[in-house]
Amino acid sequence: MLFISNSAADWSSATSLYEQAANRFRVAKDYERSKAAYEKASKGQEMLASASELYIECGRPQPASDAVAKGARALEETMPEEAIQLYTDVITILEEDGGGQMAFDLYRSATAVYIKLEKYLDAAPLQLKFGLAASKCNATNSQCKAYLSAIIIYLYTNDYKQAEMCYNDCSQIDAFCKSDQNRCASNLLAAYSDGDIEKIKRIAQSSSISNLDHSMIRLARKLPTGDVSALKGNTGRQEDQPLDENDLT
Repeated sequence: MLFISNSAADWSSATSLYEQAANRFRVAKDYERSKAAYEKASKGQEMLASASELYIECGRPQPASDAVAKGARALEETMPEEAIQLYTDVITILEEDGGGQMAFDLYRSATAVYIKLEKYLDAAPLQLKFGLAASKCNATNSQCKAYLSAIIIYLYTNDYKQAEMCYNDCSQIDAFCKSDQNRCASNLLAAYSDGDIEKIKRIAQSSSISNLDHSMIRLARKLPTGDVSALKGNTGRQEDQPLDENDLT
């Protein structure tokens, strides 16, 4: 067991150092050395994944999660796609081993990287998957936050129709239907259907949104991203709820 732990720590440190070296070589325009360092960093990712699997086999999923997450964080800036792959790999391992709740932070980290890459159509489904994982762990607060986050992402991409479909689907789930996050999403969609920009901006300052992850808050505070005037009178929403001024804190 000590060998596994040291190996994971060594590869995590090495991967980070290779990534830093690759970046410095790139800045210095020494592209051959930069490429070689990136290849070493990639090898480090593979070894971290292997160490993770060994931890799981030994019944220690938390050290596996920690080791791979550390390596993924080191790669987020210069190798973001590889970082996301590491995050999603260990999420799968943890969930298959019954350690789904330990994957929550990994979902958040992977989503944040997707948003940095402006891959919103990957970020939203990942949040929905996060919501499902949270549901299985009876973590209803995290579940409802994830569903609200997915709706915000779709609105950020100026896709009202997809946001509304997502809201309607999630509202079939009892935990979300009764939540503050559901009420916030309903009010937000109602503001869009009214073409009310100021109302959208006020809702973006609400406590329900302020309690989301930072990456989600930043997106929400930029809403609306497109022309919402064309939506007015064309959405046909019937279940809109009145805006609760007490929630706009």
